[in-house]
Amino acid sequence: MAQHAILRFEKHKGNPARPLEAHHERQKEQYASNPDIDTSRSKYNFHIVKPEGRYYHFIQNRIEQAGCRTRKDSTRFVDTLVTASPEFFKGKSPKEIQAFFQRAADFLIGRVGRENIVSAVVHMDEKTPHLHLTFVPLTKDNRLCAKEIIGNRANLTKWQDDFHAYMVEKYPDLERGESASRTGRKHIPTRLFKQAVSLSRQARAIEATLDGIYKMSRPNVQKI
Repeated sequence: MAQHAILRFEKHKGNPARPLEAHHERQKEQYASNPDIDTSRSKYNFHIVKPEGRYYHFIQNRIEQAGCRTRKDSTRFVDTLVTASPEFFKGKSPKEIQAFFQRAADFLIGRVGRENIVSAVVHMDEKTPHLHLTFVPLTKDNRLCAKEIIGNRANLTKWQDDFHAYMVEKYPDLERGESASRTGRKHIPTRLFKQAVSLSRQARAIEATLDGIYKMSRPNVQKI
């Protein structure tokens, strides 16, 4: 089965950093919106870059230090998701998984600048290990411009190509997935994707239950 490295970006405007921080840093006792989280395994999560404090304060301080002017529609931070096909992680030790995400983080750090990274945390308490790397989209000449850093659809394809080329040097079994620019697929935010998967799982469970009830309610018929 094909194994793919996955890189996705999600832009955030305004100041919605607190809910993201609570999720990434596992600051809640329960996660009703995400049943895949096993809090008994949260102790195995680890940071590649630890936050220096509250997300909002770091983001605001970096923007102020750069002397940037912001508008209501300015992208203040970007949440990056890095993972791979579930098959890729099968049989890998925690040390090997950590090495994979360290390499992925090194790629992103080289592109966006270590000084702009709010947090880089790996979640081991869900079905598939994944990295959330949050950064402030500041250019080298201190402009707040996510459009220039991430770019349009063509630039995103270049990001994916470069990321795959970087990762495949160490992990030759990884394949490059077909880009959205070629398939026409639209990006689905991670939150909505997980909700859709959860709803599909619930629907299958309901169908199985109903099927079982239907079978139990039918009288046994002997074939002659």
